[in-house]
Amino acid sequence: MKPEILLAQLHLAERLKNTTRHCYTSSGRHESVAEHSWRLALMAYWISDEFPDLDMDKVIRMCLIHDLGEAFTGDIPVFLKKKTDESHEEDLLLNWVSSLPEPFCEEMRALYDEMIERKTPEAKLYKALDGLEAVIAHNESDISTWLPNEYELQLTYAYDKVQFSSYLKSLREAIRDETLNKIQTENNKTSE
Repeated sequence: MKPEILLAQLHLAERLKNTTRHCYTSSGRHESVAEHSWRLALMAYWISDEFPDLDMDKVIRMCLIHDLGEAFTGDIPVFLKKKTDESHEEDLLLNWVSSLPEPFCEEMRALYDEMIERKTPEAKLYKALDGLEAVIAHNESDISTWLPNEYELQLTYAYDKVQFSSYLKSLREAIRDETLNKIQTENNKTSE
């Protein structure tokens, strides 16, 4: 990629550093989309030994690029996002991807198509990790930042996405245990 094109794309991607998500960090500030994507990629790397038959390089690339569309639309929490929001973000993203030089335009388009279809083991793993990272992040945030509907979401979100893997099901259960402990600790504080 020519240096001037690379710089332009990096400047666009930089928007994700400033695009905040609904979730807060453990220090009390809004998490950025870039931080979420980074930790998602780190999760994929750290569990690569659990999935020796998968192309983990591909999974990590999926994790890194999965929310680039939010550079155009911002982040919309899953419980507020509508099908029209998803379609709008996808259209803007794929239009931008088609403007990239080769080989990136074809490679990224193929990755996005695979991620959207969620039929390959790699796409299923990326999507499961995306959901798991979100509930982990909420467990790390102060419970006072949770909306009422998030208590239930913390206990149920992403279970449907982890069913293909006993490892991921165990991880989801461990996250659920953290959630229950967090809620119980908060209940104990308020009852004192």
